[in-house]
Amino acid sequence: MQPQKQSHNHLLHKTISRFLTLCALLGTALNARAAETVEQHAPIVLKTCVEYAYNYTYGHYGNLDFIAAIPLNRYCDMGVGVQASTANIYSAMANVCPKFPVRVGEFFVDTRFIYRAVVRSTTHDLSAMVSLGYRMDYISLQFGALARMMDDMNREWQSEDKIMVEPVNLLYAIEVFVRPQSSRWNLSFRMANFNDFRTERMWQPMFMINTHCLVADHWRMLAGVELKPTGMFHLDASFYEAMARVGFAYEF
Repeated sequence: MQPQKQSHNHLLHKTISRFLTLCALLGTALNARAAETVEQHAPIVLKTCVEYAYNYTYGHYGNLDFIAAIPLNRYCDMGVGVQASTANIYSAMANVCPKFPVRVGEFFVDTRFIYRAVVRSTTHDLSAMVSLGYRMDYISLQFGALARMMDDMNREWQSEDKIMVEPVNLLYAIEVFVRPQSSRWNLSFRMANFNDFRTERMWQPMFMINTHCLVADHWRMLAGVELKPTGMFHLDASFYEAMARVGFAYEF
Protein backbone atom coordinates (compact mmCIF):
# COMPACT_ATOMS: atom_id res chain seq x y z
CA MET A 1 0.00 0.00 0.00
CA GLN A 2 2.90 2.38 0.83
CA PRO A 3 4.34 2.46 -2.75
CA GLN A 4 0.86 3.23 -4.13
CA LYS A 5 0.45 6.10 -1.67
CA GLN A 6 3.86 7.51 -2.60
CA SER A 7 2.99 7.21 -6.29
CA HIS A 8 -0.30 9.06 -5.75
CA ASN A 9 1.44 11.85 -3.78
CA HIS A 10 4.07 12.17 -6.50
CA LEU A 11 1.33 12.45 -9.12
CA LEU A 12 -0.49 15.09 -7.06
CA HIS A 13 2.67 17.16 -6.60
CA LYS A 14 3.49 16.92 -10.30
CA THR A 15 -0.03 18.05 -11.29
CA ILE A 16 0.01 21.00 -8.86
CA SER A 17 3.46 22.01 -10.15
CA ARG A 18 2.20 22.03 -13.74
CA PHE A 19 -0.88 24.00 -12.68
CA LEU A 20 1.24 26.70 -10.98
CA THR A 21 3.53 26.88 -14.01
CA LEU A 22 0.49 27.46 -16.24
CA CYS A 23 -0.66 30.27 -13.91
CA ALA A 24 2.78 31.92 -14.14
CA LEU A 25 2.75 31.70 -17.95
CA LEU A 26 -0.74 33.18 -18.00
CA GLY A 27 0.41 36.15 -15.91
CA THR A 28 3.42 36.73 -18.16
CA ALA A 29 1.23 36.64 -21.30
CA LEU A 30 -1.24 39.12 -19.80
CA ASN A 31 1.50 41.59 -18.87
CA ALA A 32 3.00 41.39 -22.36
CA ARG A 33 -0.36 41.79 -24.08
CA ALA A 34 -1.34 44.71 -21.83
CA ALA A 35 1.90 46.53 -22.69
CA GLU A 36 1.24 46.04 -26.40
CA THR A 37 -2.38 47.29 -26.31
CA VAL A 38 -2.18 50.38 -24.09
CA GLU A 39 -1.91 52.69 -27.09
CA GLN A 40 -4.66 50.80 -28.95
CA HIS A 41 -7.14 51.19 -26.02
CA ALA A 42 -8.19 47.54 -26.43
CA PRO A 43 -9.62 46.40 -23.08
CA ILE A 44 -8.35 43.22 -21.51
CA VAL A 45 -10.79 41.74 -18.98
CA LEU A 46 -9.46 39.71 -16.07
CA LYS A 47 -12.06 37.77 -14.07
CA THR A 48 -11.70 35.85 -10.84
CA CYS A 49 -14.47 33.93 -9.09
CA VAL A 50 -14.97 31.64 -6.13
CA GLU A 51 -17.61 28.91 -6.33
CA TYR A 52 -19.35 26.72 -3.80
CA ALA A 53 -20.95 23.53 -5.11
CA TYR A 54 -22.54 20.28 -4.06
CA ASN A 55 -23.13 17.14 -6.10
CA TYR A 56 -23.80 13.48 -5.47
CA THR A 57 -20.29 12.42 -6.55
CA TYR A 58 -17.95 14.81 -4.72
CA GLY A 59 -20.23 16.13 -1.97
CA HIS A 60 -19.39 19.70 -0.91
CA TYR A 61 -16.49 21.39 -2.69
CA GLY A 62 -15.22 24.76 -3.88
CA ASN A 63 -13.55 26.18 -6.98
CA LEU A 64 -11.26 29.12 -7.65
CA ASP A 65 -11.29 30.50 -11.23
CA PHE A 66 -9.06 32.90 -13.14
CA ILE A 67 -10.10 33.88 -16.68
CA ALA A 68 -8.66 36.45 -19.07
CA ALA A 69 -10.49 37.77 -22.15
CA ILE A 70 -7.93 39.22 -24.55
CA PRO A 71 -8.93 41.08 -27.74
CA LEU A 72 -6.48 40.32 -30.53
CA ASN A 73 -8.04 42.94 -32.81
CA ARG A 74 -11.45 44.40 -33.62
CA TYR A 75 -12.66 41.15 -35.19
CA CYS A 76 -11.12 38.44 -33.03
CA ASP A 77 -10.95 37.66 -29.31
CA MET A 78 -9.21 34.98 -27.35
CA GLY A 79 -9.60 33.70 -23.82
CA VAL A 80 -7.51 31.67 -21.39
CA GLY A 81 -8.28 30.45 -17.90
CA VAL A 82 -7.42 28.06 -15.09
CA GLN A 83 -9.47 26.53 -12.28
CA ALA A 84 -8.48 24.73 -9.07
CA SER A 85 -11.01 22.70 -7.10
CA THR A 86 -10.99 21.31 -3.56
CA ALA A 87 -12.40 18.16 -5.18
CA ASN A 88 -8.80 17.63 -6.40
CA ILE A 89 -9.59 18.58 -9.99
CA TYR A 90 -7.52 21.07 -12.00
CA SER A 91 -8.66 22.57 -15.31
CA ALA A 92 -7.41 24.87 -18.05
CA MET A 93 -9.17 26.37 -21.04
CA ALA A 94 -8.33 28.36 -24.16
CA ASN A 95 -10.48 29.68 -26.97
CA VAL A 96 -10.26 31.83 -30.09
CA CYS A 97 -13.37 33.59 -31.37
CA PRO A 98 -13.46 35.48 -34.69
CA LYS A 99 -16.42 37.90 -34.99
CA PHE A 100 -18.40 38.99 -38.03
CA PRO A 101 -20.58 42.07 -37.40
CA VAL A 102 -23.79 42.43 -39.42
CA ARG A 103 -26.48 45.10 -39.55
CA VAL A 104 -28.07 43.78 -36.35
CA GLY A 105 -25.82 41.86 -33.96
CA GLU A 106 -22.88 39.71 -34.98
CA PHE A 107 -21.97 36.16 -35.93
CA PHE A 108 -19.01 34.44 -34.32
CA VAL A 109 -17.06 31.18 -34.55
CA ASP A 110 -15.89 29.82 -31.20
CA THR A 111 -13.03 27.29 -31.15
CA ARG A 112 -12.41 26.06 -27.62
CA PHE A 113 -10.25 23.53 -25.75
CA ILE A 114 -10.72 22.38 -22.15
CA TYR A 115 -8.27 20.17 -20.27
CA ARG A 116 -9.21 18.61 -16.90
CA ALA A 117 -6.91 16.66 -14.59
CA VAL A 118 -9.11 14.64 -12.22
CA VAL A 119 -6.35 13.72 -9.79
CA ARG A 120 -8.74 12.13 -7.30
CA SER A 121 -9.39 9.32 -9.80
CA THR A 122 -6.05 9.59 -11.71
CA THR A 123 -7.77 10.39 -15.01
CA HIS A 124 -7.61 13.34 -17.37
CA ASP A 125 -9.57 14.44 -20.42
CA LEU A 126 -9.35 16.90 -23.28
CA SER A 127 -12.40 18.43 -24.96
CA ALA A 128 -12.28 20.16 -28.35
CA MET A 129 -15.22 22.27 -29.52
CA VAL A 130 -16.14 24.37 -32.52
CA SER A 131 -19.41 26.24 -32.87
CA LEU A 132 -21.16 28.94 -34.87
CA GLY A 133 -23.03 31.58 -32.91
CA TYR A 134 -25.12 34.71 -33.27
CA ARG A 135 -25.68 37.39 -30.62
CA MET A 136 -27.54 40.66 -30.35
CA ASP A 137 -28.75 42.86 -27.49
CA TYR A 138 -31.09 40.38 -25.81
CA ILE A 139 -30.11 36.91 -26.99
CA SER A 140 -27.09 34.73 -27.79
CA LEU A 141 -27.33 31.43 -29.68
CA GLN A 142 -24.53 28.91 -30.24
CA PHE A 143 -24.51 25.47 -31.90
CA GLY A 144 -21.64 23.22 -32.89
CA ALA A 145 -19.78 19.97 -32.25
CA LEU A 146 -17.92 18.59 -29.25
CA ALA A 147 -15.30 15.82 -29.14
CA ARG A 148 -13.70 14.48 -25.97
CA MET A 149 -10.99 11.94 -25.19
CA MET A 150 -10.13 10.50 -21.77
CA ASP A 151 -7.22 8.51 -20.39
CA ASP A 152 -5.68 7.14 -17.20
CA MET A 153 -2.83 9.28 -15.85
CA ASN A 154 -0.86 6.17 -14.92
CA ARG A 155 -1.09 4.52 -18.34
CA GLU A 156 2.29 3.79 -19.86
CA TRP A 157 2.77 5.22 -23.34
CA GLN A 158 3.88 1.85 -24.67
CA SER A 159 0.78 0.17 -23.24
CA GLU A 160 -1.68 -1.41 -25.65
CA ASP A 161 -4.59 0.15 -23.75
CA LYS A 162 -6.38 2.63 -25.95
CA ILE A 163 -7.35 6.20 -25.12
CA MET A 164 -11.12 6.43 -24.75
CA VAL A 165 -12.67 8.72 -27.38
CA GLU A 166 -16.33 9.65 -27.08
CA PRO A 167 -18.56 9.96 -30.17
CA VAL A 168 -18.93 13.52 -31.43
CA ASN A 169 -21.66 15.34 -29.50
CA LEU A 170 -23.89 18.30 -30.24
CA LEU A 171 -22.70 21.50 -28.55
CA TYR A 172 -25.24 24.21 -27.73
CA ALA A 173 -25.82 27.33 -25.66
CA ILE A 174 -28.93 29.52 -25.50
CA GLU A 175 -28.80 32.68 -23.38
CA VAL A 176 -31.45 35.38 -22.91
CA PHE A 177 -30.69 38.80 -21.36
CA VAL A 178 -33.14 41.15 -19.63
CA ARG A 179 -31.19 44.25 -20.78
CA PRO A 180 -28.88 45.05 -23.71
CA GLN A 181 -25.52 43.33 -23.24
CA SER A 182 -23.67 46.67 -23.09
CA SER A 183 -25.66 47.84 -20.03
CA ARG A 184 -24.01 48.72 -16.70
CA TRP A 185 -25.88 45.82 -15.11
CA ASN A 186 -27.63 42.81 -16.54
CA LEU A 187 -29.29 39.50 -15.77
CA SER A 188 -29.29 36.46 -18.04
CA PHE A 189 -30.77 32.95 -18.21
CA ARG A 190 -28.67 30.32 -19.97
CA MET A 191 -29.07 26.68 -20.98
CA ALA A 192 -25.96 24.94 -22.34
CA ASN A 193 -24.03 21.70 -22.17
CA PHE A 194 -20.73 23.46 -21.42
CA ASN A 195 -19.30 26.22 -19.27
CA ASP A 196 -15.82 27.71 -18.96
CA PHE A 197 -14.21 24.56 -17.52
CA ARG A 198 -16.54 21.65 -18.18
CA THR A 199 -18.42 19.92 -20.97
CA GLU A 200 -21.39 17.56 -20.82
CA ARG A 201 -23.14 15.25 -23.27
CA MET A 202 -25.95 16.77 -25.32
CA TRP A 203 -28.71 15.28 -23.11
CA GLN A 204 -27.17 16.73 -19.91
CA PRO A 205 -27.77 20.50 -20.03
CA MET A 206 -26.74 22.97 -17.33
CA PHE A 207 -29.12 25.77 -16.35
CA MET A 208 -27.52 29.04 -15.27
CA ILE A 209 -28.60 32.46 -14.01
CA ASN A 210 -25.86 35.09 -14.25
CA THR A 211 -25.70 38.74 -13.29
CA HIS A 212 -23.11 41.49 -13.34
CA CYS A 213 -22.95 45.14 -12.29
CA LEU A 214 -20.44 47.91 -12.97
CA VAL A 215 -19.70 49.20 -9.45
CA ALA A 216 -16.81 51.56 -10.27
CA ASP A 217 -14.55 52.54 -13.15
CA HIS A 218 -12.97 49.34 -14.49
CA TRP A 219 -14.59 47.16 -11.77
CA ARG A 220 -17.54 44.84 -12.33
CA MET A 221 -19.12 42.52 -9.76
CA LEU A 222 -20.20 39.05 -10.93
CA ALA A 223 -22.60 36.48 -9.49
CA GLY A 224 -24.43 33.41 -10.68
CA VAL A 225 -26.05 30.10 -9.85
CA GLU A 226 -25.96 26.85 -11.81
CA LEU A 227 -28.10 23.73 -11.64
CA LYS A 228 -27.24 20.46 -13.33
CA PRO A 229 -29.76 17.59 -13.47
CA THR A 230 -28.63 14.03 -14.16
CA GLY A 231 -30.10 14.51 -17.63
CA MET A 232 -33.08 15.93 -19.42
CA PHE A 233 -33.47 14.89 -23.03
CA HIS A 234 -33.44 11.18 -22.13
CA LEU A 235 -36.40 11.80 -19.74
CA ASP A 236 -34.35 11.55 -16.51
CA ALA A 237 -34.23 14.98 -14.90
CA SER A 238 -33.46 14.33 -11.23
CA PHE A 239 -31.17 16.71 -9.30
CA TYR A 240 -27.42 16.13 -9.48
CA GLU A 241 -25.49 19.35 -8.76
CA ALA A 242 -25.97 22.96 -7.64
CA MET A 243 -23.37 25.72 -7.67
CA ALA A 244 -23.19 29.36 -6.54
CA ARG A 245 -20.58 31.79 -7.86
CA VAL A 246 -19.36 35.29 -6.87
CA GLY A 247 -16.44 37.28 -8.21
CA PHE A 248 -15.28 40.42 -9.94
CA ALA A 249 -13.87 41.52 -13.29
CA TYR A 250 -11.32 44.24 -13.94
CA GLU A 251 -11.03 45.96 -17.32
CA PHE A 252 -7.73 47.56 -18.31
